[in-house]
Amino acid sequence: MKKLFILFLVFVVALGFAEVKIQFWHAMGGWRIDLIQGMVNDFMKANPGIKVEVQYVGSYEEILAKTVASLQAGTPPHVVQLNEISTKKMIDSGVIVPVEDMIKKDPSFDKGKLLPQVVKYYSIGGKLYSMPWNSSTPLLFYNKTMFKQAGLDPEKPPRTFSEVISYSKKLLKKDDKGNIVRTGITWPLYAWFFEQWMAEQNKLLVDNNNGRTGNPTKVVFNNEAGLKIMEFWNTLTKEGLMINTKKGDWTAARQLFISQTVGMIITSTSDVALLVSEAAKQGFEIGAAYIPIPDGVQRAGVIIGGGSLWLIKQKNQAEIDAAWKLIKYLADVDPQIAWHKGTGYFPVRLDAKEKLEKEGYYKENPLHYIAIKQLLDTIPSYATMGAVVGAFPEIRSAIDNAVEKMLNGQLTPKQALEEAEREANKAIKQYF
Repeated sequence: MKKLFILFLVFVVALGFAEVKIQFWHAMGGWRIDLIQGMVNDFMKANPGIKVEVQYVGSYEEILAKTVASLQAGTPPHVVQLNEISTKKMIDSGVIVPVEDMIKKDPSFDKGKLLPQVVKYYSIGGKLYSMPWNSSTPLLFYNKTMFKQAGLDPEKPPRTFSEVISYSKKLLKKDDKGNIVRTGITWPLYAWFFEQWMAEQNKLLVDNNNGRTGNPTKVVFNNEAGLKIMEFWNTLTKEGLMINTKKGDWTAARQLFISQTVGMIITSTSDVALLVSEAAKQGFEIGAAYIPIPDGVQRAGVIIGGGSLWLIKQKNQAEIDAAWKLIKYLADVDPQIAWHKGTGYFPVRLDAKEKLEKEGYYKENPLHYIAIKQLLDTIPSYATMGAVVGAFPEIRSAIDNAVEKMLNGQLTPKQALEEAEREANKAIKQYF
């Protein structure tokens, strides 16, 4: 009888310490897959009762589609990483647990430690819906060695659209047959850059204060500010001063810069670590600066890019609690520092930034600091907070398609702007 009682106790204790299994889906390919797995492994060592299955799912769009499919099948993941433009759609979906709800029940997490700029982006009405994690902004990287060869001052990167054009003309190089072998600049054909330049001019993308004070009903970028961007992009292309990629092809843009086919690139701050490493391998000195802005415009600042972590509703509360522990861990000081150093995504925590400053990290790695300083210098406004709109992916697609037609000579900058406006407004109406 005594043996049976002891066995019963062992069984009860075992149940109490049953392993909780959760899934974490992310969109970070390449070298970042191993980096994330290492961070999660550290989490599991510190939390032996939690087993995390980490899965690289593909692009943000693929994660969103697969998350929807898994919800319909009744087998949703616990934590998903989605890009910033998925915010409104996820809030409207009703399938998430707002992280603000978890924070209120968890005194161990201090929201005040997060960078206010990233908190504002992922908050609606003061409520934080997802956990900022891989935050980025666009940055100008340039080949200092090539600048010197072209007679440009390597310590004075271009600050305006006209300077970009002027510098690119000096960087332009042709072979004996007149073929371009080197030119000025590139960036991925992606509407994110259009959005950033609208914000730099302190102009909105959609009405109702970028969707922050009410559901947006239309886009509001068909104006002088939008036209300046289109004309700049078009001029660089038509004059052979820029090489365009296929839509959303970040890898191609990076390779053009790494191979020294172009002297400048505007890309995500998340590329800092990779570009610095590749520049060293290729034997050229790299510099970084704030993104150039339209002439005659006072710099307003940039919008948060990248992504955040969403907590998906589950039937089992233990799984929700375990997923929350993982989210908290990934947003903690040391994991954020490791993520920042390994990628270029800046730390989303003030105390992580302060720790790096005290250690002298930014003195040794100034390009990493430029990325975060550009954000800290941003002037808070509805424009720089970024738009919140359910049809955001479709709006970006409308802009991308119009820009592509313009670059192919099918539309003028003005016509491209009008077409983007028309198609984007259709998407907004269809969303509701």
